[in-house]
Amino acid sequence: MPLTEHIKTLQVGIDGVKMSLPVIGLNDSQVIAIQFDEMSHDKKNYYYSIQHCNADWTLSSISDMEAIDGSTTGMITDEATSFNATFLYTHYRLTFPNSDTRMKLSGNYRVKIYEDNDPEKMIAIACFSVVDPHVAITASVRGNTDAEINRRYQQVEFTIDNSKYAIRDVFSDLKILIRQNNRIDNQVFGIQPTYTTPGQQSYVNNRALIFEGGNEYRSFDCSSIYTFGAGVDNVRYVAPYYHATLFGDVVRANRAYEKTRDVNGRFVVNLQNDDNDNVNADYMFVHFSLPTDHPLFEGSIYLCGDLTYNIFDKNSRMEYNAAHNAYEQAVLLKQGGYNYLYAFVRKGDTAASLQPVEGSYWQTQNQYDIYVYHRAWGERYDRLICVKSFE
Repeated sequence: MPLTEHIKTLQVGIDGVKMSLPVIGLNDSQVIAIQFDEMSHDKKNYYYSIQHCNADWTLSSISDMEAIDGSTTGMITDEATSFNATFLYTHYRLTFPNSDTRMKLSGNYRVKIYEDNDPEKMIAIACFSVVDPHVAITASVRGNTDAEINRRYQQVEFTIDNSKYAIRDVFSDLKILIRQNNRIDNQVFGIQPTYTTPGQQSYVNNRALIFEGGNEYRSFDCSSIYTFGAGVDNVRYVAPYYHATLFGDVVRANRAYEKTRDVNGRFVVNLQNDDNDNVNADYMFVHFSLPTDHPLFEGSIYLCGDLTYNIFDKNSRMEYNAAHNAYEQAVLLKQGGYNYLYAFVRKGDTAASLQPVEGSYWQTQNQYDIYVYHRAWGERYDRLICVKSFE
């Protein structure tokens, strides 16, 4: 995630695979690409350091030499300035593994990016994982949950097949993480199996694995300033920048479920009729509007999706405009196609609910990602032994 306002469009994923999970195999041919924009043409000297982490993303106790073959620090040298854009920016990019750095162990890795080789001047943190598959997962989602039948919630169930991989004590040695649509606020960590045998671990009928179904993501396309894409009412040039105004959104709670195609909150940078999006796509202020007669005083409404890194803060919070009877927000985004939802966070809570604005339906197609970590007795780090994605 970016740590300063002048860093935009931080993306972490498999190099060449758009909208991919930031996960590669140990000793695989695929590489992780980390890229971002700094909003100027002033050359910055950015450096990075890479660290191995536990399943909960705290630093592991193993040494750098044990986790990394080569250097754990370096300078970012792949950079290019924007061309013919109203916003000046410089695009930076680095990959792992690279000629200087190779990961020797599976697990989680955190990359700190900072300026002038000074770790105190950190500008972003990027996270990815390396998996060394040893087990298989069979998983499903059903609307018939332990809370209700075919209404608002979804129950995740899965079974781990470790028949070819011995686990001494599944209750202490395994750590499980489940995420819905790349969200952190409602992720589930540290659950225990319902049934266990030496070669199979079943996670069924677990109330901790009940998620709001939510709704299909809304979408818009601002890849052109000449033709208005889906969801865009108009694009105007108000010197010195472009502004894209989306159609006013409607509250979908208490409406019938409607199946639509989405990409579960992700986005893709895209400039129509151009093959170099990284430096030719422009930035524009995208204006969101959610008309409603009354604000929700019990909490706040936030934009939810990868466009805001699924973080609920002042940059993603919708502000109520009494003169327009609407929640409004303007976000500086790079041209492309985006998914988003409106999430409600009650005062004092950290997890969001989609029900007040979007509604919640068991039929909704969500992406779930299961990460399975194993720390055998006597070991000092969490191996990542399986990653499973499913809808």
